[in-house]
Amino acid sequence: MNLKEEHQEAACVHSNFTCLGTSLTAADVLLYASVAVVVTLTVCGNLLVIISICHFKQLQTPTNFLLLSLAVADFLVGVIVMPLYFTMLIDSQRCFDILYCTIFNVAAYYLTCTSIYNVALIAVDRYLALSNPFHYSMKVTVNVTLRIIGILWLYSLIYNMLLLYFNGNITDMKANITCGECIIIVNKVWAIVDFIIVFVLPCSIIIFIYLNIFAIAKKHANKIRSVRKCPKENNSNTASERKAAKTLGVLVAVFLLCLVPYYVRSFLDVYFRNESMHLAVSITETLIYLNSSINPVIYALFYPWFQRSVKLIITLKICGTDSSVLHVLAQET
Repeated sequence: MNLKEEHQEAACVHSNFTCLGTSLTAADVLLYASVAVVVTLTVCGNLLVIISICHFKQLQTPTNFLLLSLAVADFLVGVIVMPLYFTMLIDSQRCFDILYCTIFNVAAYYLTCTSIYNVALIAVDRYLALSNPFHYSMKVTVNVTLRIIGILWLYSLIYNMLLLYFNGNITDMKANITCGECIIIVNKVWAIVDFIIVFVLPCSIIIFIYLNIFAIAKKHANKIRSVRKCPKENNSNTASERKAAKTLGVLVAVFLLCLVPYYVRSFLDVYFRNESMHLAVSITETLIYLNSSINPVIYALFYPWFQRSVKLIITLKICGTDSSVLHVLAQET
C-alpha cells in the first residue's frame, strides 16, 4: 500500500461518514445489482408475510404469529443488516464509523439469536399441536403466544447487549473498526457460552422435537391405514396436520443448513483465527443472512394461504371493506 492509499484509509477510519477507497468497476456494479435484488426480495417477501398475517383475521393463529415474529426478524435483517454487510463484503475499501458498526453488530447478533429461538418455538408449537391437540387448543392461545414472543425478543436483546458489552464491543468499538469490516471480539469463555446458548441448546431442541414430530406423524399414518373405518373427515384433518408439520419441517431444515456452518465456523474461529478462515467467514455469514431471503420463497411454494394473500395484496383487494375477514384458508386441505 502506497502513502496515498495509507493516508486515504486513515482519513476514512476517522471520518464520521463512509467513503470509497476505489472507483466502482463493472464487476462491482454487477455485484451491487445482485445485492439489490436479494435485499429487495428479502424486504418485500417478508413484508408480504407480515401484512398477510396482520391483516387477515383467519391467519391470526398461534402458529402464524410465530411465523410473523420470524418474518419481522428477517425483514429487519433485510433493512438493516444486509445493506451494510454486503457493502463491506464487496468493497473492502469502504469504511464505516462507530455508529454504523455498532448498529450492524447489535442488529446482526440480536436478529440472528431471535430467529433461532423463533424456529425453536415453531418446532415446540407443532409438537404440542400434534401430540395433544385438545390441550394445545385450550392452553396455547393467541395471547399466550404473543406474550412468549415478547419475552423472546426481550431476552434476546438483553443477552446480546451483555455479550457485546462485556467483550468491549460497545464500550471500545473504535478499536474494532477497520476498513472493510466491523470486527467483533469475543473471548473464549463467552464464545463457549454463546455457542451453547444460541446454537447447541435451540438446535438440539429443534432436532429432538422434529424427530418426535415425524414419529407421531408416522404413527398417525399407520393408524389410518390399519383402521379403515375412520371417518373421512378425521383422515383429512390428520393428513392436514401432517402436511403442516412437513411444511414447517422444510423451513426448519433449510434454516439448519444455513445456520450450522456459520456457528461451527464462528466457534472454530475463536481458537484458530488466521487468514485462511477469511473465505469460510464470508461464505457462512452470507449463507445465514440469505436464509432471510429464502424463507418467503418457502412460504410461497408450500403455503396456499400465502399465495392467495399475496394476490389479494397485489390487486389491492385488501383495501376493500371487510377485506380482513376474507377466507384465505377456504381451499386448504
